[in-house]
Amino acid sequence: MMAILCLSGSLTDMKRRLGEIVVAYTTDGRAIRAKELNVTGALTLLFKDAIKPNLVQTLGGTPAFVHGGPFANIAHGCNSVMATKLALKLADVVVTEAGFGADLGAEKFLDIKCRFAGFSPDAVVIVATVRALKMHGGVPKNDLSRVDMDALSKGMENLLKHIETIQAFGLPAVVAVNAFPTDTAEELSFVEKKCAELGAEVAISEVWAKGGEGGVALAKKVEAAMAKPKNFHTLYEADASIPDKIATVARTVYGADGVEFTSAAKKQLAEIEALGLDKMPVCMAKTQYSLSDDPSKLGRPRGFSVTVRELRVSAGAGFIVALTGDILTMPGLPKKPAAEAMDIDEAGRITGLF
Repeated sequence: MMAILCLSGSLTDMKRRLGEIVVAYTTDGRAIRAKELNVTGALTLLFKDAIKPNLVQTLGGTPAFVHGGPFANIAHGCNSVMATKLALKLADVVVTEAGFGADLGAEKFLDIKCRFAGFSPDAVVIVATVRALKMHGGVPKNDLSRVDMDALSKGMENLLKHIETIQAFGLPAVVAVNAFPTDTAEELSFVEKKCAELGAEVAISEVWAKGGEGGVALAKKVEAAMAKPKNFHTLYEADASIPDKIATVARTVYGADGVEFTSAAKKQLAEIEALGLDKMPVCMAKTQYSLSDDPSKLGRPRGFSVTVRELRVSAGAGFIVALTGDILTMPGLPKKPAAEAMDIDEAGRITGLF
């Protein structure tokens, strides 16, 4: 439902998509759609108000739309098409988020959302931290403040792969390094040098501390990147076979050697092909902790295969979900969710939001 909301172009389009949901199969294997149960109108009523983009204000006083939230490790990871289109009508430059790195959010934004909505982005911002790169290089999470150039060098391979992925779509990349007080000039300079070798600009972002002022340098780099030549294209054609589409993503985006299907997935593949539902984009359900389907493989894994254990049809959303590794399709929360610190008193004063 969240994916349908985010990929719909209008309430009418959402009604159509809701009607396409496969809710069951007949004894002879025919797919039964929600519209055959005459419930499409009732389903659409639930989204009468939810489909409207939410206009909010940032701490800096600038407008933003917050609309939809399909997690990129189990769905397509983008906000709604309607919110993005509305923003494009109201501003000269629109920045939108696609969560969980270039291997998940960005790939799905470019291969799924842009394909459906007809968007052609001008540039991509990859957000990184020195701390995360050192973690990918083997430094324990409780020791990331320590300078370790060897670990940073090893972990840098992860960021470089993300840059390569964006360039594979024909787009320029800008790396926004979200700076921490513990970052040293040596570490930041090293990251900038390595990114520059792949043709990616780097900007230090201090928005967390300085608000909009801390993002001016990044904004200028993004503006310059938008003026660069581009050749945006999706990685595959929607009418290619499911195995070919998955293999293209696995090799180009994850750096995998190939793809393996379990016996259950092979059976589901045959059923999907028999139903004629295979001519849709693929939405990979994969861990966000690794470029591979194994969360323990940090940095830039090599010499691995991706295992597809299950295939699911999301006919309303318009894509095939391929479950890899041990991924769970229930969205997760932090060990201590932020909501636990939020409260409101009798006077209506809110605490715990920031």
